[in-house]
Amino acid sequence: MHPSLKWKATAFATIAATAAFAVAGLLFASGAHSEELKHYDSSKKDFWTHPPGDWFMGDETQEQKGTHVVNTLPPPTGFTDDEIKATLSQIKLPAGFKIELWASGLPQARQMAWGKDGTLFVGSFLATNVYAVTEQGGKRTVKVVLKGMKMPTGLAYRDGALYVADIDKIYKYENPEANLDNMPAPQVVYDDLPPYPPHGWKYLAFDTNGWLFVPIGPPCNECLPPTSTAQIRHVNPANGLAETVALGVRNSVGGDFDPRTGDLWFSENARDWLGDDVPSDKLNHVTKLGEHFGFPYCHQGDIPDPKFAMGHKCSEFSPPALKLGAHVAPLGMKFYTGNQFPASYKNSIILAEHGSWNRHQFQGGRLMQISFDPDGKNIKQAEFASGWIGADGKYRGRPNDVLEAKDGSLLVADDFTGAIYRISYNK
Repeated sequence: MHPSLKWKATAFATIAATAAFAVAGLLFASGAHSEELKHYDSSKKDFWTHPPGDWFMGDETQEQKGTHVVNTLPPPTGFTDDEIKATLSQIKLPAGFKIELWASGLPQARQMAWGKDGTLFVGSFLATNVYAVTEQGGKRTVKVVLKGMKMPTGLAYRDGALYVADIDKIYKYENPEANLDNMPAPQVVYDDLPPYPPHGWKYLAFDTNGWLFVPIGPPCNECLPPTSTAQIRHVNPANGLAETVALGVRNSVGGDFDPRTGDLWFSENARDWLGDDVPSDKLNHVTKLGEHFGFPYCHQGDIPDPKFAMGHKCSEFSPPALKLGAHVAPLGMKFYTGNQFPASYKNSIILAEHGSWNRHQFQGGRLMQISFDPDGKNIKQAEFASGWIGADGKYRGRPNDVLEAKDGSLLVADDFTGAIYRISYNK
């Protein structure tokens, strides 16, 4: 093995093993695979602030027993570049498109953001790192520029500054590309955020006015959530002012603004433990301030929650713009505005589906193209890239974010392989 590949695999293995202990170790210690069904009372503050390691198992049912997050973890040894390339050779794309490995050695890679000088910044999940990918003379280098954070999944870049969302704070780093070896001390631009770890990971997107889209998930699978959660806020990082844009949002880890209208569209992960095939995850369209999308009372627009509907009707809430399918786990998404892809992709959404865990047969693990008119009508979706679930039903990769490159190609983050891919088109 080439020394650089060996280093990447070793680094990945170290962090993957740490993550596995952080998740799987607690799960087994708590008896997650015992015969009894797991149940937690997720309505109390102590659960929100100090959740058990397997908090997401707390509504386990006999019907879905055997589904578990540990079934989706990558091998602790990580992946070599050759192994990743072998997976990419099996990815199905429309004619004229190709996918290639762009960078590796980024354990648990999450949201991506371009710096003004061409540095790609990448957040992470349990790895606690923020990475920077630089290119010189055709060679790319991965560097850890921030480490020891809580869960820095959400990144955005604007006007020479990098913004990092780390559960209960949003940090601003001025001129980061000139200081990759010694990042400047951050400024806290927003901290009116709950500290709860469950669904506390974030995704950031700037609108044209420089305000940030910030989703805040509830600290449970299904509960009457704390009033500061299950919502989307519009935050001005210049002064810390914010407004609540949407309510009744369970877990959103993706969103973008339509370049044609400025409207916010966002992905939403529905609750677990109602069945393999319900409820559907959603794509939502915000059409008015303070819109309510149903959680925890109603799911997928037409399924009242068996416990928390409490007399509410689904007609009281905004339905999804599109039902995406059960447990596909829609995460990062972007409107494609480039010119490299065919014209039919212009102003459509490319959405990363991370793939299911609370389902006996995995689904998702792919990229979808979603197109619609500027008014949100005539919406339709089509599979764009698939093949990260192998013939044996196991994951080979789990895409979670997309980002357009300057040349109109598309980068894809994969936290399962710790890699970034590039999708390009050539007539």
